[in-house]
Amino acid sequence: MTSKHPGAAIVIGGSSGVGRAAVLGLAAAARRVWAVGRDRARLDGLRREVTGPGEVVTRAFDATDGAAMDQLIAEVDPDLLVLSAGARPRLALIQEQTWESFSAPWNTDLKIAFQIGQTALRRPLRPGSQVIFVSSGAGLGGSPLSGGYAGAKRMQMLLAGYLQRSADAAKLGVRFQALVPKQVLAQSEMGTAVADAYAKLGGITPEKYMERFGAPLTPGDVGRAVVKLAETHEVPREGSLGPVFGLTAASGLEAL
Repeated sequence: MTSKHPGAAIVIGGSSGVGRAAVLGLAAAARRVWAVGRDRARLDGLRREVTGPGEVVTRAFDATDGAAMDQLIAEVDPDLLVLSAGARPRLALIQEQTWESFSAPWNTDLKIAFQIGQTALRRPLRPGSQVIFVSSGAGLGGSPLSGGYAGAKRMQMLLAGYLQRSADAAKLGVRFQALVPKQVLAQSEMGTAVADAYAKLGGITPEKYMERFGAPLTPGDVGRAVVKLAETHEVPREGSLGPVFGLTAASGLEAL
């Protein structure tokens, strides 16, 4: 596999977790990265961590604001868009959810993916550009304690395929992919909350719950997988789900 010349990148959800790791990894690969998030203090802290050779520019706004995202994309003219933002799902059984809590991931995670996907096609992004949605293994097996989260994450996978089909039909040369961490992330705020909730439901300790995944997968591991996908010039082999790639600590990246 060969590597692309690094260009400008936008990481949505870049202030924490996987997005933060992706920002740092892309900057280390000599890219100029725009990190988008709602927490200005976290973004300021992220910028101070960068030591080069790349550069990080931060923008604090809500990425569900389609007009603001379109303005940033027009300004930056990126060849890489990474979506790692999302609503924190309410961890409760279905009878304890409200429609607002149930649908929050659809109105945040999926809405952003839908909007930036459409922009990538309509603008369009330059040939050779790439859009990566960081999805979740919950979209493969379900997640009964997180409302509509699993459905929204499965739809992100399907959306990557829909967008790729349209890009191919128009001969845009733009690549869409979904990256699916297939285990609860260790060393992350959301992973800790998920492990605590499912452990309580099962009457076990959080440590025992996490043991089922074997070797731990961290936000840093997922961030490195984002960089690996972004550095690969050739289109990786696709599986039955289309441009969707699973990630585990044991097996690494694999087509689904």
